[in-house]
Amino acid sequence: MATLIGFIFVLVILLIIFEMLRRRHLREKYAVIWIIIGIGVLVLVAFPQLLFWSSGVLGVKVPSNLLFAMAIVLLVSVCLHLSFEQSQAEDEVRVLAEEVGILRLKVLQLEESLAQGGTAAGNGTHPETLPPEPAP
Repeated sequence: MATLIGFIFVLVILLIIFEMLRRRHLREKYAVIWIIIGIGVLVLVAFPQLLFWSSGVLGVKVPSNLLFAMAIVLLVSVCLHLSFEQSQAEDEVRVLAEEVGILRLKVLQLEESLAQGGTAAGNGTHPETLPPEPAP
C-alpha cells in the first residue's frame, strides 16, 4: 500500500512539473532537473530493493539514512545551482541598470541642448530638422 501511495505521489509531482512547463511557469532547464529527480524517485519507489542494495554496497547500515543523505546532497546541489543563476541575473541587472543610466543622462543632455536652442546631439542638426518621434 505504501508503494502505491508513493508511486501516485511521484506521478502527481511529475504531472505538476509538466503542467508548469506547459504553462511556461517553469523554464526548461529547471524542469529537466526536476524531471530527472522525479524519475529517480519513481525508480526507487518501484524498486525499493535498489536502495537496500546500494546501502549495502556503500556500507550504510540503514537504507533510509542513505536516502536522507542523497536528498541532502541533491538539495545542496540545487541550491548551489540556483545561487549561480541568481548571481548571473544580478550581474545582468547591474549592467542593464548602468546602461539605462547612461542613456537617461544622454537624453537629459539632449533635452537641455534642445531647450537652449542648441544643436541636436552636437551634430549640427537643428531641432526643426529632426525626424518626428514615432507615435506610441
